[in-house]
Amino acid sequence: MKGILGRKIGMTQVFTESGKLIPVTVVEVEKNVVTQIKTKENDGYEAIQLGFGNTREKLATKASAGHAAKAQTTPKRFFREIKGVDINSYTLGQEISADIFAPGEVVDVTGTTKGKGFQGVIKRHGQARGPMGHGSHYHRRPGSMGTMRPMRVFKGKKLAGHMGTLTVTIQNLEVVAVDTENNVILISGNIPGPKKGLVIIKSAVKANGKINEMENLVSYEVEEPIVETAEKVVIEETPVVEEVAEAAETTKEEN
Repeated sequence: MKGILGRKIGMTQVFTESGKLIPVTVVEVEKNVVTQIKTKENDGYEAIQLGFGNTREKLATKASAGHAAKAQTTPKRFFREIKGVDINSYTLGQEISADIFAPGEVVDVTGTTKGKGFQGVIKRHGQARGPMGHGSHYHRRPGSMGTMRPMRVFKGKKLAGHMGTLTVTIQNLEVVAVDTENNVILISGNIPGPKKGLVIIKSAVKANGKINEMENLVSYEVEEPIVETAEKVVIEETPVVEEVAEAAETTKEEN
C-alpha cells in the first residue's frame, strides 16, 4: 500500500498510438512530506501522515507549525494519514513525488464531492414529479410519508435536504501517465470533487498491486505557427488591394 495527496485540476483527453481516446483527470501532486510515522507501540496502529500544500506561517497555528517543524519542513495546509504501509521504508521528513506511481497501476481515489446546498427530492434522489397541469396540485413534493399505522415517518425516508460534500472513493481507476517534470498524474475517468479540491490517491485495495499494460500516448505538434500563416495571407492580399485602389482612381479621372 502506498499513497499521495494531490489537487484536482480538471479533465481532458489523450490518445494512444492505436487511436483510442481516453478521458483522464489531471491531478497535480506537489511533493508530499512525511510529517509523522505512527507505530503500534505509540499510537496503536501503523500509518504515515503526509503534509501537502505550503501555507504561510502567518496563517498556520502554532501547533501546526510546530508539528511541521519536527519534520524540518514548512507549514502545510493539509495533513492526511495513509494506513497499511510499510513504515520501515519511510523516514520523517521524506519527500514523496509523482513517480511513486507508474503508468498502468490501479489505484483508488478519495475526494469530497461538490456541495449542492439544500435540494429537493427530484434533484437529490432522482424522484419523478407529478402532473404540471389539469388541476393537479402535486408537482415537486416528496410524496407519501408512509402508511397510516406507524403514525410517524420512518428513518431513512428520502426527503429534501443538504446535498453533496460527501467523502467518496472511486475504486479501480487506472494511472494513464505520470509527468514528473510538472508533478502531474493522469488518471482514467472522473474522480470526486471540484477543481482545486484535495484528493487522496492510494493503491487499489481490490487489485492487489495489479499493473495493466499501457499503450504509448500520442503527442501532437503544430508544424507551422498560426501567426506566420496569417502574415503570409496579408502579404499575398496586399497587391490585390492596391490594384483595386488604382482602378477606382482611374474611373474618377475618366468621369
